[in-house]
Amino acid sequence: MAFDRRKRAKAPEESPVEPTPWASVREFVISSVERPKSPKRLRSVWGKPAVRVPTGSSDCPTLAPCAFLGSSSVPNLPSRPELTLYEDIDAEYLLCYVEEPQEVKREKHCVVRDSEQQAIGTLRRIPPKRPFKHTWRIDQPGHPTIIGRNEWASGTTGQAVARVAIRATFEAVDSALFYAGTDGRPTSKARNLERLAGDEVVMTSEGGAKVKIQADWVDRRLAFAFALVGDK
Repeated sequence: MAFDRRKRAKAPEESPVEPTPWASVREFVISSVERPKSPKRLRSVWGKPAVRVPTGSSDCPTLAPCAFLGSSSVPNLPSRPELTLYEDIDAEYLLCYVEEPQEVKREKHCVVRDSEQQAIGTLRRIPPKRPFKHTWRIDQPGHPTIIGRNEWASGTTGQAVARVAIRATFEAVDSALFYAGTDGRPTSKARNLERLAGDEVVMTSEGGAKVKIQADWVDRRLAFAFALVGDK
């Protein structure tokens, strides 16, 4: 009886995913997935929960960490683990954290503080007005308030059609890079939002999960904090 002695080809070894600087990040997601499943990768590769930035190619995408979520095993956390970020995987260098929300005139205010406990901004949840859902506002000192707006319902009909076309172009790549939650499974469909300061679109997001930053002046730590709190 003949035996097939051919061995199944092993997937090539990939180098470790190096962290990327957080201050100039343009796109990110909160996830434990380090290497998403792809045509050349049979299964996802996991890392620690982190703010992650898409890098690599469509065949071999990676999600490089730029800030790591806290853990219940870390002593003296300034806030809940899921609302605390560190610059390093060993949680030695605090980046920022979100304080517990405070009720202010029916709004929910979440102050974001840096490693020196200085306030760098505030996330404000505005209660809903029928038929609309609640909205979030981001206050960054020295800049106009960032206000959320439904991305696909805003603008003229032509602008809406253009946005749909743009979204269709990037949807296939985004599904591989962004729509895996911390458990590796696709997340449920989130609200598509534009975030404006005056007439300028400064960020777009999907329920706080996938965030794209378009204005250089936006403090990335506030954007990270918004994603940690989520569109709830």
